[in-house]
Amino acid sequence: MNRESLLFAFRQTKSPVAYCILSIGMGTRDENPKYNGLAHLTEHMLFKGTPFHSSVSISSILEKVGGDLNAFTTKERIVLYSTTLKEDVKKAVSLIFELAFHSTFPKEELKKEKSVVYDEIITYQDSPSELIFDVFEAELFKGTPLGYSILGEKKSLEHIDSKILSDNLAKFFVPGNMTFSLSGNFDEKEIYSLVEKELKKWRPNASLTKKYGQVPITSSPFVNKFKKGLPFKEGKKFNISTDKKLKQAHCVLGCTAYPYYERKKRASLSLITNILGGPASNSRLNLTLREKHALVYHIDASCISYKDTGLFCIYFGCDKKYLDKCIALIRKEVSKFLDEPLSARALAAAKKQMIGQLSIASDNAESQCLTAGKSLLLTGNVTSFEKIREEIESVTAESVQEVAKEILSWDRMSRLVFY
Repeated sequence: MNRESLLFAFRQTKSPVAYCILSIGMGTRDENPKYNGLAHLTEHMLFKGTPFHSSVSISSILEKVGGDLNAFTTKERIVLYSTTLKEDVKKAVSLIFELAFHSTFPKEELKKEKSVVYDEIITYQDSPSELIFDVFEAELFKGTPLGYSILGEKKSLEHIDSKILSDNLAKFFVPGNMTFSLSGNFDEKEIYSLVEKELKKWRPNASLTKKYGQVPITSSPFVNKFKKGLPFKEGKKFNISTDKKLKQAHCVLGCTAYPYYERKKRASLSLITNILGGPASNSRLNLTLREKHALVYHIDASCISYKDTGLFCIYFGCDKKYLDKCIALIRKEVSKFLDEPLSARALAAAKKQMIGQLSIASDNAESQCLTAGKSLLLTGNVTSFEKIREEIESVTAESVQEVAKEILSWDRMSRLVFY
């Protein structure tokens, strides 16, 4: 990895709005357990001061021109992103690089922000439909950094001081561990020159490398830096029920799944997930548990891919007395994928629906920019929509059944219930 080379992707649009995304390869999985919550706290503290701007002025730089600056943290990334009119994009690019390379983490601001994060943790713990996913991953990936909470805990956050934050910035916030994606109505050469100039303003030794189309994954400079993690077949199986004095039972069923690089198998699993419990009301689980039996208000299925493993899960909430019946119906629907292949008609309909959903989602420039930043960071290239569509179209009834047997076998399913 070239420590000073920043990968850059640009998508031209006709919109007067510009989106900038800086993705940093540092997340919860990179933390020392003693400092769990460091990545998330770092994200918060990026807005609290540099040698050139106070926290108050940082907040107003883009807001006073109608723009927006925000950030979020995942298990594997910290993402800084902005939305502005195209004529203000220079301000956005400059501010993002300033925060990434020159945040100072003032002690008085750190003390205040810890209190904010403590309140965030309490709020999260009071929401069982959100907390249950965090606890599920903590159990499934127990013994690995993927099991750590993104928010951290009060006792671990208390150990973090300004020096630890600064050391963390110096270690992870380097161009070679970042990607920058931008969309807007710009000339390609013009915007490349602008981003490069602003990058060098804040990081003089840095260089900008354009990445647009496909690059073979095996040649990506990012592949070799990934540590070998938990293979998807080795999740920690469990069956846990926790009495939280709730009026409703909340349940997650799930197991480990494919890592990011298993593109062909991920395409089949994504199709299964969408058929089972995707966002459409015609998903099989919604039709069975809500429309036919009126047992749930909400049920969905999802799959997430990390660098070296993944997660498949089904979530629902129901009246406590119907918990076992709901699980039995879910098992029956899941088993259909194992017992017999999809018909040609069902497979074609599932592909059309999923491609339609993705096409509509891809019309959102900010969403595309975020996706490009993640793809660039994980693989060193930007995966085009045409490539994604090709992968979906290549899914066969045989590959669906093969993946179902490999991932969705019921003896792999863990269960977590809050009641």
